[in-house]
Amino acid sequence: MDQAYNVIILGAGAAGLMCAIEAGRRGRRVLVMERAERIGKKILISGGGRCNFTNLHTSAENFISANRHFAKSALARYGPEAFVKLVERHGIRYHEKKLGQLFCDGSAAEIVAMLEAECRAAGVEIRLNAKIEQVGREGEFSVRAGGKSFVAPRLVVATGGLSIPKIGATPFGYELARQFGMEIQPTRAALVPLVFDEADRRRWCDLTGVSTEVGVHTKSAKRCFKEKMLFTHRGVSGPAILQISSCWNGREPIIIDLAPDLDLHARLSECGHRNEAAWKALLRETLPRRLADRWLEEHPLGGESERAFAEAERQLHAWEVTPVGTEGYGKAEVTAGGVDTDELSSRTMEAKKVPGLFFIGEVVDVTGELGGLNFQWAWASGYCAGQAV
Repeated sequence: MDQAYNVIILGAGAAGLMCAIEAGRRGRRVLVMERAERIGKKILISGGGRCNFTNLHTSAENFISANRHFAKSALARYGPEAFVKLVERHGIRYHEKKLGQLFCDGSAAEIVAMLEAECRAAGVEIRLNAKIEQVGREGEFSVRAGGKSFVAPRLVVATGGLSIPKIGATPFGYELARQFGMEIQPTRAALVPLVFDEADRRRWCDLTGVSTEVGVHTKSAKRCFKEKMLFTHRGVSGPAILQISSCWNGREPIIIDLAPDLDLHARLSECGHRNEAAWKALLRETLPRRLADRWLEEHPLGGESERAFAEAERQLHAWEVTPVGTEGYGKAEVTAGGVDTDELSSRTMEAKKVPGLFFIGEVVDVTGELGGLNFQWAWASGYCAGQAV
C-alpha cells in the first residue's frame, strides 16, 4: 500500500533540509529521502570541517547562471541574516573569517545537528539509505524505493550536482528533470583547481606548495579575483583560482597579476638603484623567494633601460597561462549549469510545465562564488520552495 505525504523531498543536503523545515513548520506531512547513510554529508566536509555556512555580502552579482537575475527573488526573501538568526538561536558560535564569510567556531556537525533538530521539531520524517528505483506521476507523484511506494502531490528535487562523487554525487536530479521534459544547461566542474599542460608543469609545478597573493581574470570574464594562489603538482589552486575556474570557458588563457596593486617601478625609483640586482631583490621582497627566482629564470630582464623595466613589470602584472583543463568533479566544490532557470518560477522554484514539481539547490543552474554563497543559495531556494509546497 502506498504511503501518503503532502511533500516528498529527494535529498537531505542543505537545500532539502531547509525546504523540509519550512514545509513542516507550515503543517505539511513531509518525507525526506536520502540515498546516503547520513544527512548533510557535503555540509560536514565543507569549510575544512567548519562549514562556511553563509556570506554577509551575498548578492545576485555573486552568482553565475544563464539568467543572472533568477536568484534575486529567493535571495531577497531569505538572506544571510535569516540563517544567522537560526544559528544564533541554537547557540552555535561562529566567526567572520574574511570578506563576509561566516564559519563555525567548532564543527560543521553543529550545523547538521541544528538542521536535524529543526526537522524533528517540524515533524519531518527522514529516510536514509533510500535508493530511488522509480519516480512517476499519475495525478500525484510516486516514488519507489526499497520495494515500497510513497506518494505526494508535491515533489522537491534537492539531489545536488556532480561534484565530489566520493560522497555520493550522481546525475539523478538532471535525469529526473529530463524525464519531465525540462531543459538542462550544460554542466561543468566549478570552484575547482586548474591543470597545466606538460610544458607548463615542467616550468612551474616543482613549486608545489608555494602560495602567493594574486589578481586573476580572463578576457571574457572581466572580473578580477584578488586572493591567494597555490601551485600544485599539476597546476594551480587556491581561492583565486577556484573563483576564476567558474568563469573560465575551457579554452582561453587566465591572466594572473603576481603583484596586485603594487607599482614596482616606483619602488625601484625610491631605492635609488635601477639595475638587475635591485630588480631581483625587489621581486624577492614581493614574491615567495622560490617563485621570484623561478620567475627571473623564465622572464629574464632584457637590459637595464626604462623600457626593459617597464616590460618586466608588465609581464609580472599580466602572466598569461592557458590551462588544459580542471581537476574535474572529484575536486570541484560545486557544479555549474543544471536545470534551466527558464523552466522554474524564481519565487517558488516550481516547474512551470509540471505543477507540484520543484528543483532547489545545486541541481539548478545557479552557482555561487567561493565563500559561503552556495550554501546561502541552498538555504534561500529551499526556504522559497518550503513556503510554496
